[in-house]
Amino acid sequence: MAPALSFPIIDMGLLAGEERPAAMELLQDACENWGFFEILNHGISTELMDEVEKLTKEHYKRVREQRFLEFASKTLGDGRDIAQGVKAENLDWESTFFVRHLPEPNIAEIPDLDDEYRRVMKRFAGELEALAERLLDLLCENLGLDRGYLARAFRGPSKGAPTFGTKVSSYPPCPRPDLVSGLRAHTDAGGIILLFQDDRVGGLQLLKDGEWVDVPPMRHAVVVNLGDQLEVITNGRYKSVMHRVVAQPSGNRMSIASFYNPGSDAVIFPAPALVKAEEAAAGAYPSFVFEDYMKLYVRHKFEAKEPRFEAFKSMETDSSNRIAIA
Repeated sequence: MAPALSFPIIDMGLLAGEERPAAMELLQDACENWGFFEILNHGISTELMDEVEKLTKEHYKRVREQRFLEFASKTLGDGRDIAQGVKAENLDWESTFFVRHLPEPNIAEIPDLDDEYRRVMKRFAGELEALAERLLDLLCENLGLDRGYLARAFRGPSKGAPTFGTKVSSYPPCPRPDLVSGLRAHTDAGGIILLFQDDRVGGLQLLKDGEWVDVPPMRHAVVVNLGDQLEVITNGRYKSVMHRVVAQPSGNRMSIASFYNPGSDAVIFPAPALVKAEEAAAGAYPSFVFEDYMKLYVRHKFEAKEPRFEAFKSMETDSSNRIAIA
């Protein structure tokens, strides 16, 4: 495994001063060569993050831990492959629930969340939504696109809302981390992902140049990674990359990943300004409706992204799907 010494860490406080050009250059390198970066001084208060962490860990202990222990007991029971020393190929050592924020929130409908947790998570989601949109505009600046281009692309032809939701995960200690993954390797299907992760228990890794690299846990930082849709819109300038969670023998890792994705009816295609004439003639990245991409993704999540792109390229018959973004 490669060391994480050069993992890109961006201080967003520098964007307001003389060091802005250097910070923007680091951001561009991270998007082009890593697909991941970590941000500091992002504008979300440390008090709010501490409250989110406290309530999330309390919720796991109160509501989800016993359920997971029952799952673990069955998984490790006699007669199972893991109990016999065989690696589990289709299993993740995680406990999760999902909260939808946009277009229609569902947090009031999720059972077992107390009122305080709902209130704090709703506030946190609002902060993350604003941060995601701020980051998208910074990417536009680096790409030479008009301010707001990416946000408009995510809203789709009806100019509605993007899709935005949060996956809350716990990765409890695993007695056989050699035989089971915390979360199997995959790229993320959507747009831009903001992760608030445990700063004491690691395990998140990304694939870079054929080697797995640790994403370093940092107190009050937000980890950002790019999904498949941004790779398509940027015509491959920016990359979504494979990543995984390695199960740990001790510690319970918290992961709160928020996915700022296109709306379900958004038509995704390479930004014309980023497609060279020769690429257009040869066929650049495909165009598709985001909802259609998701239907394919859920069947092939833990596989390489390239066959998904190729499947849509082979289905392209009408260039009129490329709807101009005003």
